[in-house]
Amino acid sequence: MKPKYLWLIGAAAVIFGFGSCMNQKKEKVLTRTISFTKEGELNLLRPEVDTLIASLDIEIAESEYETQTGLMYRNSMEDHQAMLFIFEQEAPLSFYMKNTQFPLDIIYLDKGLNIVQIYNETKPFDARPLPSNRPAQYVLEVNAGLAKRWNLQSGDKAKFSRL
Repeated sequence: MKPKYLWLIGAAAVIFGFGSCMNQKKEKVLTRTISFTKEGELNLLRPEVDTLIASLDIEIAESEYETQTGLMYRNSMEDHQAMLFIFEQEAPLSFYMKNTQFPLDIIYLDKGLNIVQIYNETKPFDARPLPSNRPAQYVLEVNAGLAKRWNLQSGDKAKFSRL
């Protein structure tokens, strides 16, 4: 008789506990806007004459979390701003636009900061991979259309400094 009694108490506790969970108010999750944080400056240069193509304020992504998140979940970025991803070593890289809300130009740079691949006007929320096709150690993300406006090409160079 005792084991049956304990089983009924346990069953009642589970049923009432489950029922009370269902009646709880759902908490609203508030998201915050992620704003641009200037962490350095980057110049794009045409190497044969060392001509300045563009000067940008950069936010730097180099931790695992920062490089995985990048510009995801942000609404926009100013044309004078960019995100520079820095990886520990040069290797084939691949990015995608899965949770990125606005179009970008994605620029891969090798360990010497020479441009090796450019993807113009990538589509927001697109999960297709955009591979570097050559080893790269840096990735620069700028607003869509800027790479064409600046006439960027493979072999152009970048130089950056941290604040």
